[in-house]
Amino acid sequence: MADEEETTTQEEEAAEEAEEADEAIAEEKKEKKKKKVVRRRKTKKERENPLTLAVRLAVESGKVEFGARTGIAASILGDAKLFIIANNTPAETKTKVEGYAKASKIPVIEFEGNTMELGSVCGKPFPVSVLSVYEEGSSSILEIAKKK
Repeated sequence: MADEEETTTQEEEAAEEAEEADEAIAEEKKEKKKKKVVRRRKTKKERENPLTLAVRLAVESGKVEFGARTGIAASILGDAKLFIIANNTPAETKTKVEGYAKASKIPVIEFEGNTMELGSVCGKPFPVSVLSVYEEGSSSILEIAKKK
């Protein structure tokens, strides 16, 4: 009788250890699933246009600011290295930024898409009319600006 009790307790302990091991494995799998990076698919425009890739890199690795007011202020002060303006930016804003940038000898690139597309390229859920680039980071955006 004592031998049977010892074997059942040993079997119970072995079963508990197996369950704990299974739980540990399940937790590790959950952690691996959490660590996966979800990358969004690139649109056809992003794959074709090197400017979109450069803008994306500049936003991720460099120092940039979004918006017309900050763009106008940066163009007046001459702080920025480059301006990117969406093609449907209001004419008044566009002429102000371009005029001050020309006086400060700062290049201006007109983005082929509208403000929503520029915002999505920058990874923002809102429209971006003017993108002021202060530091390009690992992007080649200034080289693209020199070519245009």
